[in-house]
Amino acid sequence: MAGNDEREARRRYVRNRRRTVFTLVVAVIVTLVLVSSVFLFHIGGAGLQSTAQAAPNYGHVVPCAPTDRSNPKAKYVSASTISIRVLNGTDSTGFAQAVGDALTNRGFALTSVTNYSSTNVHRTRIYFGKNAIIQAYTVNSNFTDAAMIMDDRSDMLVDIVLGSTFSNLRSKKKVPSSGSDITSFSGCKAASSMTNLPKALEHTAVK
Repeated sequence: MAGNDEREARRRYVRNRRRTVFTLVVAVIVTLVLVSSVFLFHIGGAGLQSTAQAAPNYGHVVPCAPTDRSNPKAKYVSASTISIRVLNGTDSTGFAQAVGDALTNRGFALTSVTNYSSTNVHRTRIYFGKNAIIQAYTVNSNFTDAAMIMDDRSDMLVDIVLGSTFSNLRSKKKVPSSGSDITSFSGCKAASSMTNLPKALEHTAVK
């Protein structure tokens, strides 16, 4: 009888062990499915930010740096030839002035600093027109996380709207020098093919 009791006890032990292992496996599978669903369907925004950051120019359509037969490669230009305006898109007092001063120290021609219409700008934006594409690329080379946006202006002013993600300018050592080749964004478009451009911010035209 004792032998039968031992065998029955072992059977119960094996059955309970299998049941426990099966329950754990099911729990792990359910957890993995739930976690995958969060990122697959962007529940709560999960997975969205990294995708946006990975996209060229943070998902904004951007013109290619213009070239022609005589200049097959677009070149960065001297900061001293570029007129900029810096606008504060955050609630940090004096932010635009501080960045404007830093860019002035790098040789840019600062026309003015002012506040943007919103204090909730997330990512810094560089606004420019079709005639200042190379100038905008040159300005952008001084930033690490700005988005270039071409609007309907036709003059040469480049607007910089500061956002909350801005922390500092790119190190001077890493900024391309004037006359070096510009590498256009992947997926860029010819400026002439870009239509329905956003209206430019109100400004004094710069020739």
